[in-house]
Order: sequence, then C-alpha cells, then structure tokens
Amino acid sequence: MDELLFFLKGVALGLAIAAPLGPVGALCISRTLQRGFWAGLAGGLGTALADGAYAALAAAGFAAFAHILDNVSVPLRLVGGAFMLWLGISSFKPRPVVAAASIGAGDLLRTTASTFVLTITNPATVLSFAAIFAGLGLAGADDRLSSATVVAGVFSGSMLWWLILAGSVALLHKRLPAGFSMWVARIAGAIMILFGVLAFGSVIYGWVAG
Repeated sequence: MDELLFFLKGVALGLAIAAPLGPVGALCISRTLQRGFWAGLAGGLGTALADGAYAALAAAGFAAFAHILDNVSVPLRLVGGAFMLWLGISSFKPRPVVAAASIGAGDLLRTTASTFVLTITNPATVLSFAAIFAGLGLAGADDRLSSATVVAGVFSGSMLWWLILAGSVALLHKRLPAGFSMWVARIAGAIMILFGVLAFGSVIYGWVAG
C-alpha cells in the first residue's frame, strides 16, 4: 500500500513539474505542429527521462541531492542558458513543415536527446522539483523499492502530460489557421531566449553579489 501511495505521489510530482508552460512545453507544442505527434512525444520522452533522473537523485537522499545541486548549479545554468539561447534563436529561422511520415528514428532520437539536455540543465526545473518533492513527502521513500516506485511514478506522470499535450495539439492541428505553427515557433523561441537570458543573469548576479 505504501508503494502505491509513493507511486501516485510520484505521478502527481511528474505532472506538476511537466504541466507549467515553460521553454520545454512551448518547444513540444512547436515540434508537434511542425513535425507531428511523434516528434512532440519524443521531446516529451526526453523531459520525462530527465525528470526521472532528478527523482532518482532526490530519492537517493536529500542531503546528497542538495550537495550535488550546489556543486553543479553554475555550470547547469551556463550550459542550459546557452542551449536555450541557441534553440530560441534557431526557432526564428524559417523552416518548412515536415511530413510526419518522413521523420525517421534518428530524428526522433535527436529530439529526445536535445530535450533531455534542455530539461536537465534548466535551473527552474531543479528548484521546483526539489520544492515539490519535499512538499509531497517523498523524502520518506528511504528504501530501494519505495525509491524505485517514486522514480517510476515521476516518469509516468511526466510522460502522461506530454502524451496529452502532443496528442491534443496534433488533433487540433488541422483546425488551426495557416501560419499558426510559425507563430508558435517564434513564441517558443522568445520564451527560450528569455529563460536563457535569465539563466545567464542569475549567474552574473551571483558573481557580483558574492
């Protein structure tokens, strides 16, 4: 019974982390509109894997999790900020809509990998993850089975959200006006550029204040 409760809490955490529309959500919508359902879901898989990785770190022990985050927070913000800036600027370059049938396994794998890097290096994800993890009482998962159950729940909850989001966007795609995907790509790019600038700004502020 405890394992089921931990799993459900993990699902709630995965949904809570994935659902807010940030750079990853905007990117998922843009990719789904431009390249189809499987491209959007592949990006969601990268995010769910990153969320699962953070859940595994947190379940391994909050002291160790906090220590690791403290040591790598600056590199994460720099790498994540640079990656978001690059993706954001790239989103403003005109790209033709690609037929879903022409997207191969290699393209989907690259999409998954790039979204994994974007998520794992996003400082906002790190901070919100730690806060909600503690708030849901998941720090009590102090044995291997419970920890694995939490990680599985987080991955499942995150993946469930991306399945819903990519599926909804794919279903509504044909009802949207022409040029809508281009504007979504630009908005997603603007969001990623904003988050990238904020990431660099937080590092610079830390250096000046320190």
